[in-house]
Amino acid sequence: MTPIDGDSAALLPAPFREWFSARGWTPRSHQLELLRRTGEGRSALLIAPTGAGKTLAGFLPSLTDLAGRLKPKPGEPRRGVHTLYISPLKALAVDIQRNLTQPVDEMGLDIRMETRTGDTPAHKRQRQKHVPPDILLTTPEQLALLIASADAERFFAGLKYVVLDELHSLVTSKRGHLLSLGLARLRRLAPGLVGIGLSATVAEPDALRRWLVDQTQTAAMADIVTVAGGAKPEITILETEERVPWSGHSARYAIPAVYEAIRRHKTTLLFVNTRSQAELLFRELWHINEDNLPIALHHGSLDVAQRRRVEKAMETNSLRAIVATSTLDLGIDWGDVDLVVHVGAPKGASRLAQRIGRSNHRMDEPSRAILVPANRFEVMECRAALEANYLGAQDTPPLGDGALDVLAQHVLGRACAGPFDEAEFFDEVRSAAAYSGLDAATFSRVVEFVATGGYALKTYERYARIRRMKDGRWRISHPRIAQQYRLNVGTIVEAPMLNVRLTRQRGGAMRGGMVLGKVEEYFLETLAPGDTFMFSGRTLRFEGIRENECFVTSAAGQDAMVPSYAGGKFPLSTYLAGEVRAMLGDPERWRALPEQVADWLRIQKEKSVLPRRQDLLVETFPRASRHYMVAYPFEGRLAHQTLGMLLTRRLERAGARPLGFVATDYSLAIWGLEDMGGMIRRGVLSLAQLFDEDMLGDDLEAWLADSWLLKRTFRNCAVISGLVEKRHPGQEKTGRQVTVSADLIYDVLRAHEPDHILLQATWRDAATGLLDIARLGEMLSRTRGRIMHKDLERISPLAVPAMLEIGREPVPGGASESLLGEAADSLIEEAMGGA
Repeated sequence: MTPIDGDSAALLPAPFREWFSARGWTPRSHQLELLRRTGEGRSALLIAPTGAGKTLAGFLPSLTDLAGRLKPKPGEPRRGVHTLYISPLKALAVDIQRNLTQPVDEMGLDIRMETRTGDTPAHKRQRQKHVPPDILLTTPEQLALLIASADAERFFAGLKYVVLDELHSLVTSKRGHLLSLGLARLRRLAPGLVGIGLSATVAEPDALRRWLVDQTQTAAMADIVTVAGGAKPEITILETEERVPWSGHSARYAIPAVYEAIRRHKTTLLFVNTRSQAELLFRELWHINEDNLPIALHHGSLDVAQRRRVEKAMETNSLRAIVATSTLDLGIDWGDVDLVVHVGAPKGASRLAQRIGRSNHRMDEPSRAILVPANRFEVMECRAALEANYLGAQDTPPLGDGALDVLAQHVLGRACAGPFDEAEFFDEVRSAAAYSGLDAATFSRVVEFVATGGYALKTYERYARIRRMKDGRWRISHPRIAQQYRLNVGTIVEAPMLNVRLTRQRGGAMRGGMVLGKVEEYFLETLAPGDTFMFSGRTLRFEGIRENECFVTSAAGQDAMVPSYAGGKFPLSTYLAGEVRAMLGDPERWRALPEQVADWLRIQKEKSVLPRRQDLLVETFPRASRHYMVAYPFEGRLAHQTLGMLLTRRLERAGARPLGFVATDYSLAIWGLEDMGGMIRRGVLSLAQLFDEDMLGDDLEAWLADSWLLKRTFRNCAVISGLVEKRHPGQEKTGRQVTVSADLIYDVLRAHEPDHILLQATWRDAATGLLDIARLGEMLSRTRGRIMHKDLERISPLAVPAMLEIGREPVPGGASESLLGEAADSLIEEAMGGA
C-alpha cells in the first residue's frame, strides 16, 4: 500500500479516517488524489482496474462534502440534489446504493441516497422531485426527464457533483449523446459543477477527458488520475476431448465441461452475447444438473421482479451459477463470484476485460476466467482476445459526432422545461463534446424540424410541437406535448415486444396468469397455436396473441424453438479481426491452438492457401451442381452482409446468376449457377473490379433505395426524434402500428424532401449501425492489389464453416432461390479427404 503524507490524509475528515482505520484499510493514493483535485473544483477522469476502490473514490468528494454540510435552518428552502450518479445499467445503480449504504451507516452520516430508474414506481419518482435525496443514483433516460421538468432549475440549483460510472460504455452510443446534452444542461443549471468519470477500460483517455467538461472553453480537458497495476487475470481456453464444431454458436459440445467448472467453484458467472444464447445455455445446464445446483438466468427481456430475485440471490451467495448477457457486464460486485465463463467469443478485447473483472472483484487478487469458443474460428478469436488481455490492449470504439435525432429529442425536452432562446441554447448544445462540431445552420434545421416536422410535413398540425413566441423564444405548442415527451424519452428502441403471460387455458377466452417477461413481436407472429419455444428457463406452448400480450401454457418435456432475439449481437472488433488474420498467416502461433484446430489450418494450407494479414483470400469451387465463391475479409458480420448484397448485384450484372449468400463474422459465401472460377480464369470476371471501392457509391445507393434497411433505420430515428410516438397516455402503439406510421412518412419524405434532416440521420445510422460502411471501405482499400484467388476443384477446409451456415439464413439473389444446407459430416469429409 502506498504511504500517504499528512497533507493528503488531512483531506479526509476524522470520521472517514477512523472508518478506514477500523477496517484495517489505508486510503489509496488515487482516492486521495481524486479528492484533492475535485476539491479544487476540477473535473477528473479516474482510470482504475477492477477492485481498485473506484466507486468509493468517485463518491468520496460527495460524502466528505455532505458530512461537513451544516443542517438547514428552520424556514430555509428545501435543498436540491447534491450529487448525481449516472450509470448505464439499472442494476448497477441499485448495486452502488447497496455498497454505499454500509460506509454511510457505519460512519453515522446523515446522508439520504435513493435510486431513480425505469423500475422506480411513479409515486416515488414524484416524491423525489419535491423532496430530493442528497445523492440520486440514476440513468441517462431519467436525467433527460428531470432536466425537461419545469422545476429543473430548483431541483439542480445545489448540484455540486455528477459521477459518471463506466463512462467508456456510455459515450459511444446514442445514450451517450443524450447524456452529453444532459450534462451540458446541468452545467448551465449548476455553474461550477464538477464531473467525475470512472472507467476501467479506456482506449482513448483524452476523448473522455474532453467529454467531461464544457467544450466551448479553450483546450477544455478534465484532469486524469490513472491507477497502475492490479493482479493479472488468469484466463484459459476450455480444453476438451470433444470435437470443436466447425460452425454455430451454441457451444453444446462444451456443456459437460462447463458444468464441471461450475461444480468446482463457489459462484460462476456465465456470459453470452445474445439473449437467445442465454436461454439455450441455461436450458442445457439444467438438463445435466444432476446435483440440483441453484442456477439462475438474467437478461433484459425477463420480468423486472424475476431479475431482482436473481440479484438478491446473488447478493446472498445462494446461487452457484448465473447465465447472463450484458445486463451484468459492468461494475457490479455481487457475492463471491470466483469464476467467469465466457461462452462464445467475446468479440472485443475491452469487453472481455470488463466481463472478466466480475470475478474476484478485488484489485490484488487475479480474476479467473474460462473462454469457451463455439466454433473453430472462435478458437482463434478467443486466443487473440486472451493475448490482447495480457498485453493490456484496448479496442473500445471511437467517439462519434452526436446524432441529430437525439438532438431533436433534446430540443423538445428543453422546450418542455420552459421557453428558450435559440442562440443561447445553441451555445449550450455546442458545449457538449458530442456536438462541439455542430454548425448553426444544422442546429436551426433541427429546431425547425421539431417545430414543423420539416417542409413536407409542415401542413400537418400534429408535427407542430414547438412554437415561436413574440419575443423570439421557443415554447411547446400545447401542454400535452410535455406529457408525450415524458412517455417517449430515451434512445433505446427495442424491437416490438409483447408480454408473455403464463395461463392454464388452451384456446377459448385466455386470461390471467403470471407475466414471465417479453418477447419480440416478430418472433411470436411466426408461431402457430401449439408451437413451442424456450423462454425464462421454461418450455412454453404458444396459445395465441390478444392485444399486447402473448398467452402461453407450460409444455414441460417437449422440444422447443428458441426465441431469436434481435438485440445483443456484438460486432467483431477491428483489433481482434486483425489478430485472427495475423494468426492465420503465422504457423508459429498455431502452437497455442488445440491440435484439432491447428490440423485444420495445416490442411487448409496444403489444399488451398492461408491469407497473410493484409491479404484477401477468395476461393472458388463447384459443389452439387452449384458454384461457390468464398471470401475471407474477417471484418465482422455487418460489413460482410453489406459486401454480400453489393457483390450479388455486381455478379448479376456480370452474368454469374448468383442465387444467394451467407455472411459470418469471418467470411462470406456466395453461390450461383455459373462457374465463377471459370469466369475469372477466362477474364470475363475481374476480382479487382468486383471488389473495387466504387461499389460504395452508386451500387450502394441503388441497393439501399430498394431495401428494407433504410426504412427500418428511419423507424428508429423517427421514434427517437419524437416524430412517431410509440406511447400515448393510457395506451401503447403496437410495433406494427409504429412501423406503418414510420413507413408512410418515409415514403413522403423520400418523394418530396429527400434532404430532410431525419433522412440524413437515417443514412448516417445505417452507414455505421447496420452496414459498417467505413469498415468495409477500409478493407477494400487495404486489400487493393492484394487479392489472392484460389480456384479449387472442391471445398476447402476454411470454407466449411460458411458452407454449414447456408440454408440457416439464406438471402436470395437475382434467381430468388436459396440452397438447402448440406450435412456437416459430408462437407467435412469432402474438405479434409485425403489429408
